[in-house]
Amino acid sequence: MSRIEQMIDEIEEYMNGCKPQTFNNKNIIVEKDVLEEMLEELRDMTPEEIKRYQKIIANQDAIISDAQAQANQMIENATRRTNELISEHEIMQQALAQANDLLEQANAQAQQIVDRATEDAQEIREGAIGYTDDMLRTLQSIISSSMDGARTQYEGLLSQLKTNYDVVVGNRAQLAPQEEPQVDVPLEQNK
Repeated sequence: MSRIEQMIDEIEEYMNGCKPQTFNNKNIIVEKDVLEEMLEELRDMTPEEIKRYQKIIANQDAIISDAQAQANQMIENATRRTNELISEHEIMQQALAQANDLLEQANAQAQQIVDRATEDAQEIREGAIGYTDDMLRTLQSIISSSMDGARTQYEGLLSQLKTNYDVVVGNRAQLAPQEEPQVDVPLEQNK
């Protein structure tokens, strides 16, 4: 399990441990500072994970270079052997055929090694990109959920305050029915 996955598990564990919102069990109350600290730590980890995947990709490039060097060595050996066989007149035709076979085999084997290494490197690149995208998608979902929860709590609080305000105004009106009730306007209007 990567450090990013561990951090996401910690965020989920923190969210599971948060108290549910009063009057709404679907939303939770989170401490913004704690969640921001966890998200900052996750953000700091992400470049390290990407560097780790880049090292894996760099190793694939080294394998491709090694395969190319082996192929060049094989071609060089085949060429040298061909030159030796050509110098002997009685087996000239046989040497030429063997040299061509060796060259074809060397080229075919070198191409297979290069193709395999290239496919492996591409799979690792795609895996790294997919993994990073999955982690960012999860993080985006967590942040969106937190924002929705905070918005719902804020709207619930304003609604409750408005209800209490209306009750107070009604009670004052009942205490002094002969006077016209004077309505105090709150300093900040509901936006």
